[in-house]
Order: sequence, then structure tokens, then C-alpha cells
Amino acid sequence: MNPSVNNLEELAAGAVRLARELGASDAECTVSAGDEFTTNVRMGQVESLKESGSRGAGIRVLKGLHTGSSYTSDLSGEGIRRMVQAALDLASITSEDPHAGLPEPEELGRIDADLKLYNDDIASIETARKIELARETERAALDFDPRITNSEGASFDSYTGQRVFANSRGFLGSYRGSQCSLSTVPVASQDNSMERDYWYSAARSFAALEKPAGIGRIAAERVLRRLGARKVPTQKAAVIFEPRTARTLIEHIFEAVHGEAIYRQASFLAGKIGSSIASERLTVIDDGTLPGLFGSAPFDDEGVPTRRTPVIERGVLKNYLLNTYTARKLGMKTTGNASRGLAGNAGISHSNLFAEAGPLPPAEIVKSVRRGLFVTELIGFGVNIVTGDYSRGAAGIWIENGEFAYPVSEVTIAGNLGEMFASIEAIGDDLEFRGSTAAPTILIGEMTISGS
Repeated sequence: MNPSVNNLEELAAGAVRLARELGASDAECTVSAGDEFTTNVRMGQVESLKESGSRGAGIRVLKGLHTGSSYTSDLSGEGIRRMVQAALDLASITSEDPHAGLPEPEELGRIDADLKLYNDDIASIETARKIELARETERAALDFDPRITNSEGASFDSYTGQRVFANSRGFLGSYRGSQCSLSTVPVASQDNSMERDYWYSAARSFAALEKPAGIGRIAAERVLRRLGARKVPTQKAAVIFEPRTARTLIEHIFEAVHGEAIYRQASFLAGKIGSSIASERLTVIDDGTLPGLFGSAPFDDEGVPTRRTPVIERGVLKNYLLNTYTARKLGMKTTGNASRGLAGNAGISHSNLFAEAGPLPPAEIVKSVRRGLFVTELIGFGVNIVTGDYSRGAAGIWIENGEFAYPVSEVTIAGNLGEMFASIEAIGDDLEFRGSTAAPTILIGEMTISGS
């Protein structure tokens, strides 16, 4: 049985007090406890099943401008004492860092609203039911069409847990979280063509999860439309990113506005605050206050309230995403984006990072393209955030005169992120969240498509 939230809060606060008593000038402690479940089913048979529970604590201490950290899974009094002493010992031998330190007291706090991060219905699902849900999802895909002859499987995953954070500047906070997901990967074959694709649903509550029949059907439709794929001649043409691939563009924006990349001058967006860096059609927001979404939380991993941060507003770069350390390096203020595991210095993560929806249905965007590629899958990692150069393998559907013509595979799409964002000609109205990054359909006027 997991310890109660109150017990975890007492443990975190006690670890911070102990660190101060033993000589730390400041300290912060993270405690987490949770239960995970995952099952994988293939062709109706259970291939793997994992149920695990974990709990642990981590502490970061400061002796002036020297820092040290340690963590433990032993939450007994003696285990916590050893963890604190190990962190203090490390702080005694590390170099000074003039930017080290906790947030200022006035920066600390939490969102008081109910962010709907936890639902009891996930914990109440029986193991046999979770397995059957995966089987039903795979079966729905396999039964959809005789050309779907195989499967890479289906899975059901779930997590419930709690997180506590305390520091020596008076912050103590905690929250519970839950999530579950259901997915399947069918394989279709026709003549000499064999293709795979997938679909999934994820939610904070079991009740909000899409039904197995719908997930299986969409996965089946996606894999069938890939059969008979061919290459296209190398050319410059329009490229449409569907939501599943468009969100990778938003992930590249995060990499480019990441505080560490900015202060290291390792981003093509360094020094560009206030500049127009994209089409005025593009607005990108980071918002950790949206109820029920995967990137939401009442506070970040330094005890700073999450918030809504415009990153790009009508094409103009407005903000970088920062924690306390990178903010001090840049002479700026934290944006509440600190993220850490149990130990170590805080890193940076986005909350719910998304491109705002546009006015156009995706079908209208397709109709507007005389010749181009509708991208449904991206392969490889050929993106240089320092220069913005972009080159990735792709598969999708070729568009001729506003109509889907035939499936395409084994091509490469290339450009430069700065030029790509400036060349956005349309944004769809189909924004939905299936994770902590999201984007609607995005049309880029021209990219190089390398094929046969």
C-alpha cells in the first residue's frame, strides 16, 4: 500500500529540516510514489504483463553556492538521514556556481484550481479487464479488412501516483496523477506490399479513453491507405503535416526555446525575442493550467506555479521556456518550467505545448494544394536546432489537384525550420491533445521532397 499524501509531505518537509540542521544553507526534496501497469497482446495472446510499484525520495542541498544531491528508495528515518548526508558530502567537494540557488520566496506557489489530474476509476480496473481491452482493440483492427493479416500487437498501460515537493523557503505541495492508454499496431499486406501503422487513445481517466472498436478501426484505416506506396520524383512541393506529425514541429520549437540551448547559443532562436520568426498564422502556447491534460500540474519541480506562457504569438517570438537556473544565466525570470527526477539539478520541460487551431477544416487545406505530400509518418532525427536545418524520412499520401492520389513512402523532406515556419500557409481547426504536445494540421508552402 502506498503511504498517504500527508505522510509523504511530512517525510519531504522532515528531510529539508534535517538538511538545514546538518549544515545546508538551502535544500529541496522531492518524494514520489506510484503504481504502473502494462500489458502487451499479440494475435490474441498475452506477450508481456508488468505490474510494479515504486517510491523514492531525492534531495538537493546547497552550501552557499556549492550543490550536492542524492536519492533513495529507503524511506525509513535512517534511509532519509543517509540520503541527506550523502548530498551534503557531495556539496562539500563541488565547485561554486554563481547561478545556483532556489527560486526567490515570492516566486513560489501553486495553482489552487482543480486541474483534474487524478481519477479513481483507473485504479479500480481489474487486470483481466485491461488484458481484454487490449485484445478487443487488436481484434477490431484485424477484423476490419482481410488485407490486415498480422499485428505487432496491442497494449494497455496505466499509472497512478503522487508527487510531493518541499524546500527550505517555506514551500510544501503535493498532487496526485493518473493516466491510461490503449493502442494497437496492425500490419496489412497486398501483392508485394506490406505496411504497418498505429492508433491510440490516452486519458487521465478510464471513462475518457476511446473505445477499443474505434481505436482498432482508425488503426486499420490508416494502415490500409498505405498499401501500394511508391516513391515520387525529387521536387519542390507543398507539404501538409497531419496532427500526428505536425506535433513534432512543436517539439522542435521546444528544443529551440529551451533555456539551456539559449544561454549556450545552441539554438537558431537565440537572441530572437521580439522578432518575427514564423508566419503570423502561427501561435504557440505553453500552458500548464489546462484541466485534465497531460502536461498540467499545480506547480513545477521547483515549487513555482505553472502558468500560460505565449511562446510564439502571431509569428513573433515572445518567450523562452526557463527554470530558475537558466533564467538567472539569461538575466530573466523563470517561466515555471522546471523539471527533475528524484535528484540532481532541475532541468526544463514544457507543460502543454501546442499550436493554436486555425480556421480551416483539414479537407479544405488538402483541396487548396495543387501538388504536394500529406505526411503521416516521419522517420529519423535529422534536425539541427543550432542551424534549423531539417531533413527527415517520410511517408504519406500524394496530393494532385486537391485530391489524395496514392500512398508514398521512402522519401525525404528537407528544409530549414526558420524558413518552414515562415512558409506556413494554413493551419487546421483539428487541434486535439493525445499527449503534452499538440498541433492541428499544418500546411507549409514548399519543401524539398527527395524521392526517385
